[in-house]
Amino acid sequence: MKGADVRRLQQRLKDLHFDPGRIDGVYGGDTTMAVWAFQALVQKMTRDTLVDFVTPVLWDSMRGDVTITPRRQPGTPNHVEVYLPEQVMAVFKGQQLLLVTHISTGTGQKWCEEVTIDPGEEGNKGGVAIKTGVCGEAITPGGIYYFYNRKLGLRESKLGTMWNPVYFNFGIAIHGAMMVPKEPASHGCVRIPIFVSNYFPALVQYNDRVYVFDGVKEPEDYGSIAPPWDKKDPNYTTTTSTSTTTSTVPVATSTTVAPKSTVPKTTVAPVGVTTTAPVVPS
Repeated sequence: MKGADVRRLQQRLKDLHFDPGRIDGVYGGDTTMAVWAFQALVQKMTRDTLVDFVTPVLWDSMRGDVTITPRRQPGTPNHVEVYLPEQVMAVFKGQQLLLVTHISTGTGQKWCEEVTIDPGEEGNKGGVAIKTGVCGEAITPGGIYYFYNRKLGLRESKLGTMWNPVYFNFGIAIHGAMMVPKEPASHGCVRIPIFVSNYFPALVQYNDRVYVFDGVKEPEDYGSIAPPWDKKDPNYTTTTSTSTTTSTVPVATSTTVAPKSTVPKTTVAPVGVTTTAPVVPS
């Protein structure tokens, strides 16, 4: 669980842009999530076959020639590719890979809950936080989108608690979360580890493209489609929240612009993930 071997593993993951968190020689949750992402994206392992430990075969694969290329070239300085079947997200600058991280997205299930909505979030145009009953469907739609808004710090919304959210499809955002399990668990947002969300917003800009691959159709087949609209619980009365929020929202990033409905033409390129294990002396 800790020692020089773990430190070498963490450094190799870091070199391959699968961020394992601190390189401290401790095999914790952050390192485990990076191992999940490697297994899913590079080794093509399904969620039910992912393991929390590193086998000799996995280590040989990591030490081999690992090349990850983008599936799309959108023409924006940076772009993000979200792979729903793998529960993995990749950030690219042109052809250059900047980050690969484990994610957790929408469960696809219907839900009804009491939620807190901060001012400025979808469903609250007032100046104070409110609580209300909401029913919705936890879906992260496939398609092509772009980043149009971001907030700093802790935010409460109809889709749950978010840390440093960067929005790309109405209330759906890529944001940090305390729980990023192996399986889809969100109300539709793209959860990423908290430590990754502390620097992820700096990797992308307004209007950078987001491609969401659902494994059924290509993003271009969907275009930019809105998530399922939630509904108010008719048996719940909206009230003003008595709690105070400590989140800080930068003035320069508080303006929300509705996502565009048009989709530019894109060039489709095949997935380029290759691994070649080195010859290891006996």
